Amino acid sequence: ARSRTVGELLAPTSPFDKKCGRENWTVAFAPDGSYFAWSQGHRIVKLVPWSQCLNNFLLHGTKNVANSISIRLSRQNSDSSQKNKPCEHIIDCGDIVWSLAFGSSVPEKQSRCVNIEWHRFKFGQDQLLLATGLNNGRIKIWDVYTGKLLLNLMDHTEVVRDVTFAPDGSLILVSASRDKTLRVWDLKDDGNMMKVLRGHQNWVYGCAFSPDSSILCSVGASKAVFLWDMDKYSMIRKLEGHHNDVVACEFSPDGALLATASYDTRVYVWDPHIGVILMEFGHLFPPPTPIFAGGANDRWVRSVSFSHDGLHIASLADDKMVRFWRIDEDYPVQVAPLNNGLCCTFSTDGSVLAAGQDGSVYFWATPKQVSSLQHLCRMAVRRVMPTSLVKNLPIPSKMVEFLCYQI
Repeated sequence: ARSRTVGELLAPTSPFDKKCGRENWTVAFAPDGSYFAWSQGHRIVKLVPWSQCLNNFLLHGTKNVANSISIRLSRQNSDSSQKNKPCEHIIDCGDIVWSLAFGSSVPEKQSRCVNIEWHRFKFGQDQLLLATGLNNGRIKIWDVYTGKLLLNLMDHTEVVRDVTFAPDGSLILVSASRDKTLRVWDLKDDGNMMKVLRGHQNWVYGCAFSPDSSILCSVGASKAVFLWDMDKYSMIRKLEGHHNDVVACEFSPDGALLATASYDTRVYVWDPHIGVILMEFGHLFPPPTPIFAGGANDRWVRSVSFSHDGLHIASLADDKMVRFWRIDEDYPVQVAPLNNGLCCTFSTDGSVLAAGQDGSVYFWATPKQVSSLQHLCRMAVRRVMPTSLVKNLPIPSKMVEFLCYQI
């Protein structure tokens, strides 16, 4: 089945008339669904209220004039009571943007640095931040509601290829860089760098937190997939199986599964708790043997994203296709065409997939399916129980296999 197009956000053709530098390496939705952000290329990040985007899409791409006027008025009459009203922002980051991520605060989550008595920033529950990883190794932190620069984090020596916030509201930020390291930052401690995670022998392409923020996955060149304990900042294990660079990773909503995308033309779905491959989604048939896995560069997988229903995975490859997979099917359930796609992510409610390409973004409706009661129960159990505990439950073996996503 072909996925239905919802809408598109196109990069301006002028003054950005040169193709060089227009790559859109990153798109992101705010955790509360209020904002959408993408890199337009040429140092520019665009922040738009997501509800405004949807309204414009419903008008078949025509500009929603009333919406634009109300946004301008709210900017002109902004005061402290209106600061959280969504407004559109264009941010010049000063260098090519490779990665971005939204982060929101939970006040009860204190800084891990206990000796600090004074902070420049007091991040409240109404705060929404945007982290941008840049070509020069810097990470800039912006206030989403005002578009103002808050912090400039400087420690990486190469491109910051990915950034991700811990989902628990602690404002712990992890960055992945071509300098072969991951760095852990505490934004509640004014952006203090807490730890450097070393283990990758080559470029680090991406990183992702588990839903409970206890585990970090990092992927990179030389087939690397690492899992880290984020309480002890130590490596848990290395996952072996890919045959080429691994460029993207994401956990399922219950934390029981981990999806990784590689230039070896495959997406693997792992049980991260025991390091076993449960599913393989191939983008080239027959799949290339390990010795030729790097030669099929017209099928390289660029990005992978887990849907919030825990049943669907989206992948984006160099064969000009976006694919939607079910975790219990070997073939895509929907496809969509996309030239030069570089990144994709599901919206906060899971109803839309956004994919970036050459400074523009395209949106598709995602496969709709009512989750079974069994699957909902499985997700509820797996949110709180790792595989080792599930296998010790005094229940029939078939139920254990289902809870471990083995059937």
